[in-house]
Amino acid sequence: MLADLGTASLTVGLLCATLTALLWLRAALFATPTRAARLGTAATLATAAVACALLEAALLRHDFSVRFVAENGGRQVPLYYTLTSLWSALDGSLLLWLLILAGYAALLAHRRHPPRLHAYAMVVVSTVTMFFFALSTFAANPFREVNPVPADGPGPNPLLQQHPAMGVHPPLLYAGYIGLVVPFAFAIAAPLAGQQGRDWVRAARPWALAAWAALTAGIGLGAWWSYAVLGWGGYWAWDPVENASLLPWLTATAFLHATLGRAAGRAGWNLALASASFVLVLLGTFLTRSGAVASVHAFTDSPLGPILLGFVLLTVVVSTVLTGWRDPEPAHGRSTPLLSRMTAVLVNGVLLVTIAAVVLIGTIFPLLSEPLGGVRTSVGPGYYQRTAVPLAIAVLLMMGVTPALRVRDRTQALRRLALPGAVALATVAVVGLLSRPGLPALTAFGAAAFVLTGVTAELADRRPRSGRNRRPGRAAGLVAHAGIALVAVGVAGSSAYGRDTERTIHTGEALRVGDVSARLVGVDRSGASGGMTVRARLRLTEAGGGERTVRPALRYNAARDTAVTVPAIETGLLRDTYVTLIAVAPDSGSATVRLAVNPLVGLLWAGGTLTAAGGLLAAIRTARPRRPDVVAASPDPVAAEAR
Repeated sequence: MLADLGTASLTVGLLCATLTALLWLRAALFATPTRAARLGTAATLATAAVACALLEAALLRHDFSVRFVAENGGRQVPLYYTLTSLWSALDGSLLLWLLILAGYAALLAHRRHPPRLHAYAMVVVSTVTMFFFALSTFAANPFREVNPVPADGPGPNPLLQQHPAMGVHPPLLYAGYIGLVVPFAFAIAAPLAGQQGRDWVRAARPWALAAWAALTAGIGLGAWWSYAVLGWGGYWAWDPVENASLLPWLTATAFLHATLGRAAGRAGWNLALASASFVLVLLGTFLTRSGAVASVHAFTDSPLGPILLGFVLLTVVVSTVLTGWRDPEPAHGRSTPLLSRMTAVLVNGVLLVTIAAVVLIGTIFPLLSEPLGGVRTSVGPGYYQRTAVPLAIAVLLMMGVTPALRVRDRTQALRRLALPGAVALATVAVVGLLSRPGLPALTAFGAAAFVLTGVTAELADRRPRSGRNRRPGRAAGLVAHAGIALVAVGVAGSSAYGRDTERTIHTGEALRVGDVSARLVGVDRSGASGGMTVRARLRLTEAGGGERTVRPALRYNAARDTAVTVPAIETGLLRDTYVTLIAVAPDSGSATVRLAVNPLVGLLWAGGTLTAAGGLLAAIRTARPRRPDVVAASPDPVAAEAR
């Protein structure tokens, strides 16, 4: 029954999405009323919500006649992880994707924008919704039935049952991913809308900010999940699927910077960045759901690969054609000084796009090397550390330079850079003399000090100058910059100063990292119907005399025939102590343990939170209606944004 209703909801949703796209196209071409199109958009959202609700009901009722439930549900799975099982596998995750996509479409349908621009943008969003409904209906239908019906299911992947972030990380990441469809839609609509399309950047920017903030939070939570669950002690491994989330974040960041001030007048650059961001989202979807890459984050092999790749190529062709088909850009009437904020913004954008290109090459090279050379070549972290990391440090430096250049007087701008520059040099000198962390980390520390000092000075100087208004969202942007600088310190510190060791120790023996030692006290075993849990009791001792007991574990899941590590993490003010149980002897007399000390990791989570908060604050402030006095003073949206 639930299976039939679910399939019917997907079919009706596909019909609604198709009809909605046609109704919006009619409104764009013939300026007809949009009431019917808006109702169609709402109906599409309703069908997506019904499909998700039906699959959740099947999971909660343990209806193993539904194939998705038979493969990912289980009677022994806790309620929370039963609910999150919806997005634990390919077919169900597409339903969540559809629900969020249809939600964005419904929100956009009720916003006020120039009529033709709005209608064409809705055509694009509705077409994308139609494609994903077709994908879910015909190629990845989670409601297909199973015969014979099993008595129980294996539950979701055990790794997805180890951390409560499973309920937040995928929805946030999807919200960021899918939200980039709206700036893409405005970019595609702008050349088609003629004169009404000239204002597309102002319409797209709040959506891009909201999506960027959600994507930032999703990536940060994903790094935390990797750190807290996988047991390897790290947070970023340049995994292909991790890279797939980073790529659109980089180009979306470049887009947000490119839409500031007079840089927003470069229409071709903005169109290309908005289009590239969503194309990279689709590419990431292909990598995640096609089985093309091996990753703990990726889903298994599926028939979706060729379909998704075809849609990616079609999107590239359409966006390339429409990006080139636009009115000539208006001349500014004056040249841009080399030492100016606009130049710094453009340089920063070029650097971000270059990093995206470097990461993209490293991500897809293994996929191309096998058909071209006959051998699948892997690209390790060393490639990214030698290429992307230096570029990221250059971006960090430009972040510190850009705010100071908002003043027109070059001498004054250089004076504003003097204090951050002095603090950066002092940081490099002191840290280099005391600890010698290596050139990359030392440079990152100096660049972060440069940014943080500049941000502090800018936030302290918040008085509006005579006759001018504060630019909305400027403080939010500075907060985001400060967050990124903290992330840089966390990455550099944990990479340069982190130490670890791994060894098999017997009961009573200890292993040591720096001033931290871990002595094996004993091993405990406990069994349940779903498997077995083995815990090692270790006594941690630090140089200061503090002692505590930690219990890292190994959990064996019988249904999936796999074991997962559950690390013990002791979080301190300046460092984490990270203990992982690798293996246990059959007689429980010895265990293989990994002990790691990770300094400054907490700055990663604090910086990520600050960055996402800055993006969200900027989105809220940008989406607010502007005051009449500001509009009257600056009828040109680009000029208003420059203020």
